[in-house]
Formats: sequence, structure tokens, C-alpha cells
Amino acid sequence: MSDIGFSILLLSLVAIIGLLIGAARIRGVGLGIGGVLFGGILVGHFVHQGGWEIDKNALQFIKEFGLILFVYSIGNQVGPGFFASLRRTGLRLNALAGAIVLLGALTTLALYYVFGVAPEVLLGVYSGAVTNTPSLAAGQQILTELGQPAATTNIMGLGYAMAYPFGILGILLAMWLIRVVFGILIPTEAAASEAANGAGHGGLFAANVEVRNANIDGISCAELAELIGDKVICSRLKSGGALKVPGPEVRLATGDLLHLVASNASALHRAALIVGKEVAESLSTKGTGFRSERVVVTNEAVLGKHIADLVMQAHGEVVISRLHRAGVELVAQPGAVLQFGDILNIVGPAEAIERLAARVGNASAKLSQVQMMPIFIGIGLGVLLGSLPIPFPSLPAPLRLGLAGGPLIAAILLARLGSFGRLYWFMPPSANLALREIGIVLFLAVVGLDSGAGFVETLTKGGGLVWMGYGALITLFPLLIVGIFARRALGMNYLTICGLLAGSMTDPPALAFANNVHPGSGAPALAYATVYPLVMCLRILSPQIMAIILFYGL
Repeated sequence: MSDIGFSILLLSLVAIIGLLIGAARIRGVGLGIGGVLFGGILVGHFVHQGGWEIDKNALQFIKEFGLILFVYSIGNQVGPGFFASLRRTGLRLNALAGAIVLLGALTTLALYYVFGVAPEVLLGVYSGAVTNTPSLAAGQQILTELGQPAATTNIMGLGYAMAYPFGILGILLAMWLIRVVFGILIPTEAAASEAANGAGHGGLFAANVEVRNANIDGISCAELAELIGDKVICSRLKSGGALKVPGPEVRLATGDLLHLVASNASALHRAALIVGKEVAESLSTKGTGFRSERVVVTNEAVLGKHIADLVMQAHGEVVISRLHRAGVELVAQPGAVLQFGDILNIVGPAEAIERLAARVGNASAKLSQVQMMPIFIGIGLGVLLGSLPIPFPSLPAPLRLGLAGGPLIAAILLARLGSFGRLYWFMPPSANLALREIGIVLFLAVVGLDSGAGFVETLTKGGGLVWMGYGALITLFPLLIVGIFARRALGMNYLTICGLLAGSMTDPPALAFANNVHPGSGAPALAYATVYPLVMCLRILSPQIMAIILFYGL
């Protein structure tokens, strides 16, 4: 068998063993995809003991290509919701999650300056302590860019492996400690969460408001929109007992009922005060000629157009109230630009909705089709971006974003752009997940094989247990500081805090644990999804910044 064939056979064996290890669960908690690293370490140990030869060039190519696939898929996933998550009411959550990342980085730097721990060890321990594999990939890539030898990147992989197991358990321990310290009762927290978010639907807020303000009597819906702002949409109007489309020219009268949808509670409250008073009367479309339907944007002809253009083409017969993009629900502002895969919530007569649905496509089958050309265009642009030199006066050579930063930024920007002509950067979730998993399995398998030779010796004689202690500190300190602050100073709901802590580590097992704290509550998942895009980017960028500081003292 050729060296390349033998290397690929070993990678397949590592993937099988690692995925089996990751699938094992203890009380619902497991290593997940991180099990591939330990599978690689196990196989790498025996390969080293047996003196077998592996094609290093082939493994290096596979490792870097796997990294590119993984990071590009991550960027494509978070890109559409990245900027939206910063604009929504999740701004406070993102600030807290950013604080967790910052505290973790500062703790890592403090360990270096206080105890003099080797930088490559700390970078690996940091990535393992926060259970973020892209962070490991970015750290190893920047070490290569800085001209560090292969042995240095292997040590970083060992540090990651030492800290990773407690990284997972540490998140759960932090959630439990916060619960004990504050004497939190889960049923009480769940009831408070439902009361606070009951008016919202998937992150938006809605209310039925009666026109009682005499100054509103007689003005048009277009004039009302200017008064209440673009963060609030009037999606239904009930006048004289009949539902109407609140078109721009429709006049309002005292006693009319409006169904308002807003991006945050304060904007909704302000709009209700302007119009009149919130009431409990229903504005349901059941039993009427009106419908509320979701349609999917799949027609290339409307990509890049504004929501206001669609409403104008429908001659004001419908209202588009909500926009769902990459798992994030937004108010459908008139100036929002349409992207492939957007889901629009349309209210109006059945015939008008059907005509508009045909206009935007609404071909759900297209969502499962993959355009390969945009993927390779994006990867190519990402590699080029990562290769551009960034000069720093104090460094012996210019820095580069590398194969971790370049494809990530390119994917985020292209996914945010949405489309260019007939090319669109939407990737079906199943295809994105497949590329992401293949990429990370290949990367971790090679890292594990490279690290396997020294794992046992490091664990027993080389300070591996001390590295675990460093990792525990990096895991727990930021989570407890921010979690306690969020509870005591901000009065944040415990279920939301659990989702915040899990999201700050981008850790699915921790999210599963948070969801099981009170099954049926959507608060943890909502907080996790809100902070995930920003945190993922920060986790990839932070080890690169720390590497420059640790190696060059900048």
C-alpha cells in the first residue's frame, strides 16, 4: 500500500474511533465531535510506538483543506445573522458574551506573565478550555504564519486535549454554581421568562392596540409608520368589525384595532402609547378572506430588491410583517434587501398572497439544491484574502489572516451579501453541516495523529495535570464572573443566563443541558442563537491576537 493510501486508511480509522468516542454520553453529556481528537491521539500513540511511516505532506494538505472547509462553512452559517444579531435586543447578551471571551483571553495572558507558561501550551489550553475547535485551528495556523516549528503546533494540540474534557464539564458546573449561590427556583424562573416573552414570537414582540388618540384619527397608515418608526410594523387593521390591509393610503379612525409587530418591547410600548391603548381583542384571520402565510424567496429575479418593492408590486394589497433569515426573526423593514432563502410572513387576501408568492418563487425544493460555483468562488476569495500581507513595524515579517481568518471573513461577507446576479451564497443547512463536519473531522484527525506521540508522556511526566488546572481556571473564572454579574446586577433570568453561558462557549452539549433545565422553555436556545455568530468569530480571532502578544510582546 502506498504511503498516501496508508495515511488515508489511518484517517478513516481515526474518524471511526473518534466518532464512537464522541457519541458516548454520560447523563446526556459527551465529547461530541471533539472525540475525533482523542481517537487521533489513541491511534497516533500506537503508530508512533510501532514506528510506522505516515505521509506528512498528504496529512498537512488534508488538515489545511479540512480547516478551510470547516471555517468557510461556519462563516456561511453565521454570516446572514451576524450583523442582525448585533442590531436586535440581543445587544446586551452579545456584550456579556464578548466579556466572557475577553476575560478568558486576559486570564490566559495573566497565566503567562505570572507563571511563565509556554505560549504554545497556553494557546492550546485556552482553545480546549473554551471547547472551541476553530480556536485551535486558528491558533495553529497563526503559529505557522509566525514561522514556529511543527513541534510547537503539536504542543498546542496537546494543550487542547488536556483542557477539553473539563471545558465541557466546567460550563455545566458554572450553571449549577450560579443556581446554588442565588437559590434559584426553576419553576419561578420559567414562569418569569414566559411572562416576559409571552408577547413575542420567536424574539419579536406583538400587541393589538386600539386607536384612542384623537391626533391619530384620520391620518393614513403611511403617516402612522413615520410616527412609530421602522422598528414597528402594522400588519393587520380591523375597522368596523372587518379586517383590512393597512395599506399606505388607508385612513385610520378612532376605535380601529391595529396588530403591531416590533423588534423590541420598548419600541412596541412607545408605539402603543402613540396610537392609544393595548387591548385583548383578537385580530385572527380565521374565518375571514385574509390569510397569514410564509413564503420562501427562491426566485433569482427578486434577489437584491427591497421589501418595499414587493409591497408596491402587490399594489398595497398585502403587508409583509416578518423576515426570517438564517434562524433570526426580524421586523420586515421596507428597506430590507431580499436574499435567497429568506422567509417572509405575508398578511392579506388569499389571491394577493398567491400572486406575490409566485413572484418571489416559494419553491421550497430549491432550498435543498447546492450551487457549487459560489462555494469555490468563496473559498478562493477567502484563501486570497488570507494570503494578503498585513505589515506590523515590530514584527520580522508581515502577518496574514491565514487559512482560518481569510475564509471566515470572506464567507461572512458573501453570506451577508446574499447574491450576485444569478449566483447566491445560500447553502442548505444539510449541505453546510455536511461540509462543516467533514472539514472538522479531517482537521481533528490529523491534529490527533500529530499529538499522539507525546500525549501519554505529557500527561504523566510533562505537566499535563497542571495544564488541566490552567484550563479549569480559564473555563470557570469568566463564566462565573459574567454569570453572577448578569444575575445580581442586571437581574437576568436564569434560563437566559444558561443559554448565554452555553453560547459563549459555542458548546451544543451545554445547550442541551440548559434546555433540559426546564424542557419546553425556549429562553436558553434563543440566548444561545443570539450570541453564537459574534462569539464564534471572537473565538477564532482571539488566539491569533494572543499569539502575537505572547510571542512578540505587542
